[in-house]
Amino acid sequence: MAASSKVASEIMFATGNANKLREVVAILEAGHPLPFAVKAANLDLPELQGEPTEIAKEKCRLAAQQVGGAVMVEDTSLCFNAMGGLPGPYIKWFLQKLGHEGLNKMLAGFEDKTGYAQCIFAYSPAGPGAEPQVFVGRTGGRIVPARGPASFGWDPIFQPDGYEETYAQLDKAVKNTISHRYRALDKLRDYLLSSPA
Repeated sequence: MAASSKVASEIMFATGNANKLREVVAILEAGHPLPFAVKAANLDLPELQGEPTEIAKEKCRLAAQQVGGAVMVEDTSLCFNAMGGLPGPYIKWFLQKLGHEGLNKMLAGFEDKTGYAQCIFAYSPAGPGAEPQVFVGRTGGRIVPARGPASFGWDPIFQPDGYEETYAQLDKAVKNTISHRYRALDKLRDYLLSSPA
């Protein structure tokens, strides 16, 4: 869908996670300065239930009401194919309660250990009332016993297709060119940079 309005000079990203902000900015810049600034907005958004795309859109609408201007939100899922896509958007809570080992144990009774990481960015250009644009990125892989630093969520248990390393073990520069977040942000960047001046 073509962009319909001028991109704001400042876009708020609904996150309180400094690591995530750094990764998002690095991916969006991709070696080239952006014509807008991306800044964190630590918003109190509810944890919604439903299909990932609808969750992202509704979170964006709620964030736009709080920010009153251009805002983007992210909704990330880790989906197990053997479980029909679960835990999906609820991965944060599953990880908190079960840890990496518990997530692996969820698949113990299944032969299929494949899954995918999914990231959905929703962007609202003008605050309340604007229909959010949605950008989906997916990376296929396998759910494996944890390897690598445990500093970034479920990264240690996700091994992307074509690699021997988990997300946690991959060099950040490599991860940032294959990840689900990269794939979604690549689409968002194209959208933003094609907006009329």
